[in-house]
Amino acid sequence: MVWLSRKCEKCGKYTLKKEQCPYCGGKVRVPHPPKFSPDDKYLMYRMALKKGGQLSEGDVH
Repeated sequence: MVWLSRKCEKCGKYTLKKEQCPYCGGKVRVPHPPKFSPDDKYLMYRMALKKGGQLSEGDVH
């Protein structure tokens, strides 16, 4: 699925521009959460990034 709208991380306004915010010049991102899947192969990696932790070699399957 293609997401057209973007949200500025700096001012919080929405735009269709993909490069930068036309209002303040800030970085834009897709405001929608990723699609949920109960058998997510990458859950461990996303949780480690969210917590700011690092994965050790024993964590990788």
